[in-house]
Amino acid sequence: MIPLVVKSTDPLAVEKSINILKKGGVIVYPTDTLYGFGVDANNNYAIERINKLKNRHSPMSVIACRFEQAMSWTNIKEKDIEIAKKILDSSSTLILDSKKNIVSNKILGMNNTTLGVRIPKHRYCYDVSKEYDKPITTTSVNRSGEQPLNDPKLISKIFGEGIDLLIDDGKIKKSVGSKIYELKDSQPIRIR
Repeated sequence: MIPLVVKSTDPLAVEKSINILKKGGVIVYPTDTLYGFGVDANNNYAIERINKLKNRHSPMSVIACRFEQAMSWTNIKEKDIEIAKKILDSSSTLILDSKKNIVSNKILGMNNTTLGVRIPKHRYCYDVSKEYDKPITTTSVNRSGEQPLNDPKLISKIFGEGIDLLIDDGKIKKSVGSKIYELKDSQPIRIR
């Protein structure tokens, strides 16, 4: 089955995405670095759908529209706020302690306590994470151990059966995953 395909510039792209997310669906959407699988980060059924598509079980990050939204989901220390701002302003993911009941434990890392947060510099990501009232997952569109896919036609061909909506932004040239940092004793440590 071919998924519904909508251009990222379509005025209804965000509305259609939100309708799919609310129903436990899987979307594929563009970010500033690559295409990502997105589901409601609280929906265990939808998270399992991504895990099956990717053939793995591991933590997933979430997108936010702005710094304040990302921090509202975490237990960041006051002294770490400026460091976090610099990291999240650079198309990077930051792993922080998660507040309880913000997302499903299925996407948390380190003893089910940490959450990766990201603020992509892409208009679609800003709009969908602003309009949707819950965190949305972001994880690269690929099977475990394979390169992320950057071409919507190829994504549709390989994953079409397992996704409900593809937000088409054309071929993403950069197509490299975000850098990932974790704060240890107020020092950013690069993980990837």
